[in-house]
Amino acid sequence: MKAFLDHVGIAVSDLQASLAFFKDVLGLHVESTEDIASQRVRATFLNTGTSTLEMLETTAPDSAIARFVEKRGPGLHHIALRVEDIDAALAHLKSRGIRVIDEKPRPGAEGALVAFIHPSAAHGVLVELKQPAAKVELFRKATRHTLGDFELITLSDGFFALDGGAMFGVVPRVLWEKRLPPDDANRIPLSMRPLIIRTGKITAIIDGGCGDKWDAKNAQIYKLDRRYHLDHALAEAGLAAEDIDIAIASHLHFDHVGGFTAFDKSGKIVPRFPKAKYIAHRAEWQDATHPHERNRASYLQENFVPLMDAGVLTLVDDGAEIIPGVKYRRSGGHTPNHQVVMIESAGKTAVFTADMYPTSVHVPDPWVMGFDLLPVETLFFKRGFAKEAIEREYLVFFEHDPSMAAGYLREKDGKRTVERII
Repeated sequence: MKAFLDHVGIAVSDLQASLAFFKDVLGLHVESTEDIASQRVRATFLNTGTSTLEMLETTAPDSAIARFVEKRGPGLHHIALRVEDIDAALAHLKSRGIRVIDEKPRPGAEGALVAFIHPSAAHGVLVELKQPAAKVELFRKATRHTLGDFELITLSDGFFALDGGAMFGVVPRVLWEKRLPPDDANRIPLSMRPLIIRTGKITAIIDGGCGDKWDAKNAQIYKLDRRYHLDHALAEAGLAAEDIDIAIASHLHFDHVGGFTAFDKSGKIVPRFPKAKYIAHRAEWQDATHPHERNRASYLQENFVPLMDAGVLTLVDDGAEIIPGVKYRRSGGHTPNHQVVMIESAGKTAVFTADMYPTSVHVPDPWVMGFDLLPVETLFFKRGFAKEAIEREYLVFFEHDPSMAAGYLREKDGKRTVERII
């Protein structure tokens, strides 16, 4: 059983007087206030950085908090420890003969499940166990969208996880953790979501996920989950690897082009899509084949060098039109030559943003990944792109968002949001 400090509960008789100290004097920020009907209490949460203070104000004269304050006066009420599986935690405590107040979990604030350990078993301290509400629903399904003359099909090569701090750079954890809650190793869930473009007799795919060449060690490090992967998604869309005519790389990192190659029956690494022409940016290829200490872990040569060896890789430059209506646009930032893919038909535009907007949570301009080699370049590109996307109604595809494939950027009163479409 692993447990981490989630919050400290403080019973108050005068909430405003308490806030005058904790908020106004100490400078803590009020996150939210919630009435918990089952406990007849109002909880006000103040952010302290890695955990919170929970101010507990009674809403009924016979509530547990009211009795506590009447008997002991305002003050420390309990500490709450966060656990991943509250049922398993209670079973563990029972096996150790620990006395609990709640034999089964009950609803708590913020949609969590909670259970209390009796103070007699915790040396006089009331301890709450809390299993946070699952806030990220993984989206896997192959989904179709019509854009003018194009049929766009969003796919999935499964999920992996990266360090949340690295994914959000200088943005503090307290600002992103409720949008993409991390696990106990501080990793957040991320999708690998290639995009099919079909028009006439041409079927193209942008990026290809990580593929199946990872060893068990790396699969564990990155929390790889490919129970549903690209072959499943292609089949769900009525396609197979043999149907792909063009494979387009936004850039050459392992989680984007690992699926461009695969092992054949003899164990040799070969192109994954046997009939496809592969497209990559010329300067990105140069960077990928001449890596340095900062980017070497992301550029795995077995993912793209076999394409050149097989004679199926074409290198192009900024602004290259790959098929009519589909062209590269350099965003830079993440890598010096990172590309977004513009898809235009019948006056409508969709954009595969790859690692410029890895998730919908990254749409604020300064929310830039720590992985970006040139983060200020990312920032400057995002500034201009967001204005375009809002004014011209671009449909934006998010390759790594675990629960959203695409949406429209909206802005009101200076606050930017995403209207989910897929």
